[in-house]
Amino acid sequence: MRTPVRRLTALTLATISTLLLASGLLASGLLAPGAPSQLREEYREYRGRPIADVMSYLGAPWLERDDRDQEENTSLLIELLDIEPGDLVADLGCGSGYFARRIAPIVGSAGKVLCIDIQPEMLEIASRLAREEGIANVEMVLSEPDDPKISPRSVDLILMVDVYHELSHPEAMLARMREALAPGGRVALVEYRLEDDSGAHIKLEHRMAVEQVRKEWEPAGFELMALIEELPTQHLFLFGRAEP
Repeated sequence: MRTPVRRLTALTLATISTLLLASGLLASGLLAPGAPSQLREEYREYRGRPIADVMSYLGAPWLERDDRDQEENTSLLIELLDIEPGDLVADLGCGSGYFARRIAPIVGSAGKVLCIDIQPEMLEIASRLAREEGIANVEMVLSEPDDPKISPRSVDLILMVDVYHELSHPEAMLARMREALAPGGRVALVEYRLEDDSGAHIKLEHRMAVEQVRKEWEPAGFELMALIEELPTQHLFLFGRAEP
């Protein structure tokens, strides 16, 4: 069933701005959609790929922008994930909770969405927006750069939208994600395409090629189940756990 996309309301914008103001983080009325957090010097590259800076919580309004569904077809993405009622879904790098809030009604009261992020400020915003929409089955999880804080063999789906390329400890995270998958569990990896101009508005280090993704994921014990190219600007990879 296709999930309706919620529009960003004036109340939502006010909520995000209030949260940033309360923290003293909204300067001169400007929000930087790509403002980086501090990137650790010891982790700059992985398997020949530069590790991108993490998008700061100051970019939350960009994640919640009105035209995001039109630009990225997020409704189609959610439909392609084939989520079932009762599933446990981990939205890893959830940011403001944009996808977590849209997945929550699909998994229903018997399921749950883990909204996982390394920035407590992002989780504060995500929690507030979920409460405003009356969503009770989203759990906020503060993760570590090398640990997503997911119980082993527990989740049916891990969703990562435009976040994997920012991981400072990709090898450790890949190992823990693999451990976290329940039998039959999947990882949905979404990354802006590097091979063409569809994602040209995105910085190069925030885009990934299919070849590079496979170079990193398959040696980590993942099997590419499907590569879906129906989204306007992004690859959608569906990975399962490769068994020996």
